[in-house]
Amino acid sequence: MLSVTSMSPANSSMVSAPPAAPGEPVKRLLPWLVAVAFFMEALDTTILNTAVPAIAKALAVAPLSMKAVLSSYTLSLAVFIPISGWMADRFGTRRVFSSAIGLFTLGSFLCGISSNIHVLVACRILQGCGGAMMVPVGRITMVRTFAKSELIRAMSFVAIPGLIGPMLGPIAGGLIVGYFHWRVIFFVNMPIGLLGLYLVYRHLPDYREEHSHPLDTIGLILFGSGVALLSYVLEVFGEHTLSGRAITGLLLISAMLLTAYGLRATRTEFPLLRLTLFRIRTFRASVSGSYFTRLGIGGIPFLFPLLYQVGLGFTPIQSGLLMMPQALAAMSLKMTMPWILRRFGYRTVLVSNTLILGLLIVLFATIGPGTPVWLIVAQVFVFGFFTSLQYTSMNTLVYADVTEEQTSSASTIASTMQQMSISFGVATASLATAFFIPDRFHTSAPEMIHGIHLAFLALGALTVLSTIVFYELKNDDGDTVSLRKVLPHVG
Repeated sequence: MLSVTSMSPANSSMVSAPPAAPGEPVKRLLPWLVAVAFFMEALDTTILNTAVPAIAKALAVAPLSMKAVLSSYTLSLAVFIPISGWMADRFGTRRVFSSAIGLFTLGSFLCGISSNIHVLVACRILQGCGGAMMVPVGRITMVRTFAKSELIRAMSFVAIPGLIGPMLGPIAGGLIVGYFHWRVIFFVNMPIGLLGLYLVYRHLPDYREEHSHPLDTIGLILFGSGVALLSYVLEVFGEHTLSGRAITGLLLISAMLLTAYGLRATRTEFPLLRLTLFRIRTFRASVSGSYFTRLGIGGIPFLFPLLYQVGLGFTPIQSGLLMMPQALAAMSLKMTMPWILRRFGYRTVLVSNTLILGLLIVLFATIGPGTPVWLIVAQVFVFGFFTSLQYTSMNTLVYADVTEEQTSSASTIASTMQQMSISFGVATASLATAFFIPDRFHTSAPEMIHGIHLAFLALGALTVLSTIVFYELKNDDGDTVSLRKVLPHVG
């Protein structure tokens, strides 16, 4: 049972305190507060991409080695997101949310003063610990504060920073690298984080469970260790720092840890992740399809700056501008996405859209020194449009057939798998590129372009193959979410 210490949510039947809806000032400020957290995380995941070549040069490492800085953050999110709901129920949303913002801000400061790539990776992991709590706990607070009739409008407002962040990130990273110093990229989070901490203590409702279930500590150790070890193997696989026998051994250990967690999850009353949800067809297809699709798509933001700056010789600012059309296209889709799903249905959209994305990634292999800028912009814009449609479709299909009691667990699994796939997507893209570049420390521009082109072909083929996952869907799957009217079958 939930209790609230500072104010009661609108849907008061969920709490033990006397019903008293929060005042209008709180309802006006809460979405802004959660939006600040969403913006910090969305900006942080993209602002660094444009600065990869500059940071690599400053830290005296190869650009491809920077994948550890990118993937360590998203991997940390994947490992710690599963405990965010338990933390909020056990310690209260206000305390967890403020601690998350504090950790994220501290991690950002430490990243900015890092002197080598190993320290930078460690600080990015600390950032990820904070980020793992910010967004899920923010969503929990929103759901428990607003009545269902108000929730759609409130959550739509909160989702906007998730679109603005990726749009501003690349160009902001380019401007900072071009006119200031790469360390400023991390320092920009400082004033935002301090403002967020102030607003949390003034306006965030404090919800908590009176009787929370015990944390699956063993499950967290098994799952976190297995995922972290798997990510490490993917990171070093293309660097020839380990023998084939050592890599095979680490992969087996990782598989054993994840298998052990899978067995435990089916036998414990309160598992870290409720894997029984995968028995639901729509949930299974959306989560697994999202995972395999993102393996191909997730590494594209890592490859673009390398192609633009190292291969084609563009400045960081120009590189950031060339990445903006993808975010602009994603925002433009918000008005048309509901109509597309109502008109064609989830199965048709996901199968055809995944094929289109694979072909678009393959077309990126045609970008070279002679490619007009307007053509690059057009290709990236179209790719952003279909990428947004893919992500939105997969994310909403997750909840098509889950019950109200299963919603929290479904959201946790979906968020965890999404962050894992983003981390592994960067590793996959870097691994594919490393195979096709003979010497990553002394690579000429033509060799870099050729290697990235081959990586695009490999990732495009992987994306096309992921279409298989969506074929198990039925034509009417997800109609309760899309409100699609299916004509009666005439046999």
